Parts: sequence; structure tokens; C-alpha cells
Amino acid sequence: MVMLVAVFLVIQLIPVERNISRVPAGQSFEMTQKVPANVAAILKVSCYDCHSNNTRYPWYSELQPGAWFMARHITKGKEELNFDEFNNYSKRRKKAKIKSIISQIEKDQMPLKSYLLLHHDADLTPEQQKVLMQFFQSELEL
Repeated sequence: MVMLVAVFLVIQLIPVERNISRVPAGQSFEMTQKVPANVAAILKVSCYDCHSNNTRYPWYSELQPGAWFMARHITKGKEELNFDEFNNYSKRRKKAKIKSIISQIEKDQMPLKSYLLLHHDADLTPEQQKVLMQFFQSELEL
């Protein structure tokens, strides 16, 4: 038991890089895509922690192994889609990402269930899903 506590204490000394940019979260996407305020609010709560250059860090992100788990989710999420880098994507890649967003909302795959366990406010209501779907469908038509 003492060894377990010692290992837990030692791993707390291993730092994790934070996903915090000087650029406000979502600025690129919200400005270039002319995102309505209601859509931006949903994205901020339900998407940006893993899919932008700024993450809101909860209390458990200060403790290992929670910080490692969260850092891995953020890295993988940003590899798939980074709203703060969206404007740098090619037109074809933007369209593909939007189609993927729509598909994942339809299938109730995002936000991840593992994320929702500790972030209940990020769970999309049917109305929020509808708002996002309408917005992203309109983006495909541009």
C-alpha cells in the first residue's frame, strides 16, 4: 500500500503540456465562418475542449493519471478536427470535416461518452443537435 501511494505521489511530478493558446478559443472558426451566437455557445461547451487550441481544465486535470488521459483525448481530438485551425484547411478538407461533424451528431457519437461522464453540460440536447445540424448543413451549401 505504501508503494502504491509513493508511485501515485511520484507521478504527480510528471508535467503535462496544457492546451492553452493566446488566441481566444474558436476565434478563427467563428470569425471566418460567421457562426451565430447560439451555435458558438454550443460549440464552446460541447466541442472546443478537445477540438480547439484552448481547453477548460477541470480539477481532475491536475492529477495523474487524469491529466495524461485528458491530454491524450485533446491530442487525438485536435488531430481529427481543430476549429481554431479550420480556416487553414483546404476547401475539400473543410467539406469533409463538416460532413463528418453532421454524421457524428446524427449518430450521437460526439461528444464522446467518456467525456460526458464528467462534463454533463456538454451533452447535446435534441434541440442543440438540430441547431448544429442546420448550421453545418448550411455550411455545406456554400
